[in-house]
Amino acid sequence: MPERPYTVLSCGMSIDGYLDSAGDERLILSNEADLDRVDEVRAGCDAILVGATTVRKDNPRLLVRHPDRQLDRVARGLKPTPLKVTVTCRADLDPSARFFTTGDAEKLVYSPSPYVAQARSRLGAVATVVDGGPRVSMRRLAEDLRERGVERLMVEGGGTIHTQFLVEDVADELQLVVAPFFVGDSAARRFVDDGPFPFGPATPATLADVRRIGEVVLLRYRLSDRFEESA
Repeated sequence: MPERPYTVLSCGMSIDGYLDSAGDERLILSNEADLDRVDEVRAGCDAILVGATTVRKDNPRLLVRHPDRQLDRVARGLKPTPLKVTVTCRADLDPSARFFTTGDAEKLVYSPSPYVAQARSRLGAVATVVDGGPRVSMRRLAEDLRERGVERLMVEGGGTIHTQFLVEDVADELQLVVAPFFVGDSAARRFVDDGPFPFGPATPATLADVRRIGEVVLLRYRLSDRFEESA
């Protein structure tokens, strides 16, 4: 079986399982201490992946923020920030988005075969567009990243991407932060979509660690036999 990177799913949600509100304003689900923890996890990875919706809606930079962590990466012969990766169905991404314009790390865009030409025309100047086949599979994507030297992958959402990684059973751990409030709006985005998840009532995931970080709680779940106890 082809190798794939060690894969960490990282997500924050409300008590009732929402990633965001239904409005235009971004919902803050973390605090400074947890953001620093996420920054540390990023610094230890070779690539960070988000979906196209996250790029469009949140306009993230996806950088390692702490200067000491950047310097440590450089001392190890790495870029200050990991490789950035996204997946798009129709290449509907703005080449001036911060995902593409901040940091000197390489950017990869995986696109279904029918839209590769369109994606390269639109994004080829700011990213490497990869033909992901008729439908971009997270397993094939992960295997391709491993062939490119990625040993550790951090997946930061959104919900569609998390669903795909979980349903395809290509994640090794889930780092889930729960914020101390409810959203209470079914029009908002939930953590995952419907799907045949490998972890159900009969085969639950293993809760490996619980950590209070101010008023949020970090839950670490073991999703594979490659799970690393220390984090």
